[in-house]
Amino acid sequence: MSDDNAKWCVLLPCSQEETWAVPQNCLAEIVTVPTRSEQPPTEVFWRGREIPVLDFAADGEDGWREPRRGTGLIAVFLGLEGEACEYWGLAVRGEGLAAARVDPEEITDVPDGVADHATAAFELQGVVYQVPDLDGLQKQIALKQQAV
Repeated sequence: MSDDNAKWCVLLPCSQEETWAVPQNCLAEIVTVPTRSEQPPTEVFWRGREIPVLDFAADGEDGWREPRRGTGLIAVFLGLEGEACEYWGLAVRGEGLAAARVDPEEITDVPDGVADHATAAFELQGVVYQVPDLDGLQKQIALKQQAV
């Protein structure tokens, strides 16, 4: 692995079908949310503010809550300045939450596997990761908030 080109990423499972790879400097925090619900909230109270939460799970997908602990995870993203939502969240579902040092020489582009809300996809050690369009997602959230 070449230390010069490797970047630290956080690997966030979003659903049974999708795991994101995002630069660690895009995340503010990963929050543990006490809950009895199998589905994540649409908003969460975080550090004195309500932030919207996205969920990419398909209908009927396994629950978001870890049953033995009665909690779920929300990844809180730093937004772009000047948008209606300064922060926003993503429901973390399933296994595979990790931080990893990713070397471009060790990945394979998967151009046919790019999700609608992503800018790229790559395979690393047999797993396909999405590179989400964080700016575009934040703008969509901001537009929804302004419409309310």
